[in-house]
Amino acid sequence: MAELKPEDMKDIQGFVMSGYAHLTCVSYTLLRVDDMAAARRWLENLTNEVTTSEGKQELSCLNVALTHHGLKQLGLAKDALDSFSRPFIEGMSTSHRSRILGDADANEPANWDWGSNDGAKAVDVLLLLFGKDEQTIADLMKDQSAKFTQNGISELLTLAAGRQPDSHEHFGFADGMGQPAIEGTFQTRDAATRNVIKAGEILLSYVNDYGKPANSPMVSLASDKNGLLPLVIEGTTEDPSTRRDLGRNGTYVVFRQLRQHPAKFYHYLDEATRKANGELDPEASAWLAAKMVGRWPDGAPLVLSPDGGNPALGTADDFGFRDTDARGFKCPIGSHIRRSNPRDSIGPDGPTAQITANRHRILRRGRSYGHRPADRRIDDGVDRGLHFLCLNADIERQFEFVQQTWVNNPVFGGLNGEVDPLIGNIKKADPNEDPNKCDAIFTVPADPLRTRVHKLERFVTVKGGAYFFLPSMSALRYLASL
Repeated sequence: MAELKPEDMKDIQGFVMSGYAHLTCVSYTLLRVDDMAAARRWLENLTNEVTTSEGKQELSCLNVALTHHGLKQLGLAKDALDSFSRPFIEGMSTSHRSRILGDADANEPANWDWGSNDGAKAVDVLLLLFGKDEQTIADLMKDQSAKFTQNGISELLTLAAGRQPDSHEHFGFADGMGQPAIEGTFQTRDAATRNVIKAGEILLSYVNDYGKPANSPMVSLASDKNGLLPLVIEGTTEDPSTRRDLGRNGTYVVFRQLRQHPAKFYHYLDEATRKANGELDPEASAWLAAKMVGRWPDGAPLVLSPDGGNPALGTADDFGFRDTDARGFKCPIGSHIRRSNPRDSIGPDGPTAQITANRHRILRRGRSYGHRPADRRIDDGVDRGLHFLCLNADIERQFEFVQQTWVNNPVFGGLNGEVDPLIGNIKKADPNEDPNKCDAIFTVPADPLRTRVHKLERFVTVKGGAYFFLPSMSALRYLASL
């Protein structure tokens, strides 16, 4: 079976090993392939500019990923296209996958700005550009745009993003903690043992947490006449004498543009915690926000700092829930961080629960977009939110599982009729139905009496999304050679 080696860093795109936190400006450019042959020439030249995982680039980085439709537009053979995972083939916006993800009402793909499988909103290529400042990004985009028009590529949409100086997202909370680390890489240096996952949980063809090579797309030996792709590894069902591995050192990228509504969020918090005499209660409002998130605005997890923020714990990630907060008195069971990663809390015992949770981890690479509001309680009409990107080797078992079984599960952890209060599928009330059935709630456990807030609103709206394949350098060269 394949083992991750130092030389593989030359073949793995840098986006896998780093989110490029030192590069504050980002441009996600969504592209369409209009001319197959010209686009392959473009990709061949672009490959020489792609950033690998070998080392840190101080000024700028460039990476590239493709949808299933994009691979088809480049001329990849049908048998190879059919060897990709089912979610990737179908795409995020199909009705089946929308049901899994809870993309209903305002979040329905029909309402998205980009990302449908066919038509004017379909995406073929995602070009990721990172720069140390806005001028660097502008120069990169100018250079790349000239190459699009010369090589049968059209620009559908460019999405800008950045990194706030304090890494807080638009609801005001520190973001980016709680990341897994890939076994056998430098990511494990400062990672807690509980957060280390097998390489095959992120990279295709490597051994995953089940002790098997992660499923990988294959091509016929005859189509790889130049021997650009690696041999099929032992332990798979593929015949090494007839197939070559297209997916090795690659991964799947989930991209969702999530518009946040800070004014709606804070208005709700204020009203839900208003005193009996009608006065606002700022402390109670901030307390409820932290309970919904599971961390204080400075990043300190409630399970370690239940009474208030603590900057010293702002990046703390080595903790569980079972032994210190089994009933959710510190960090509510339905809070965002507990739903997105229940750690050691769901299972017959702590170690088993932790192993189970780690089989559904994702490596997040998101960035905020839009200017930070001057006052989060005032709706200024500006489009702002999070470009959520994550990496995983199995979209269905990892990203989609988290969305369906944890985020949108109304009986998660023994709850009844609740979903994630921040990103869950908050259903729109139907005046023709029993209002109790449409009452979105969030429970804060306590002894002797719990606190329960009602009539949650949708604080995040999906504006677009797609599943991408982030190929290895070898696979990029192969695709360009078609």
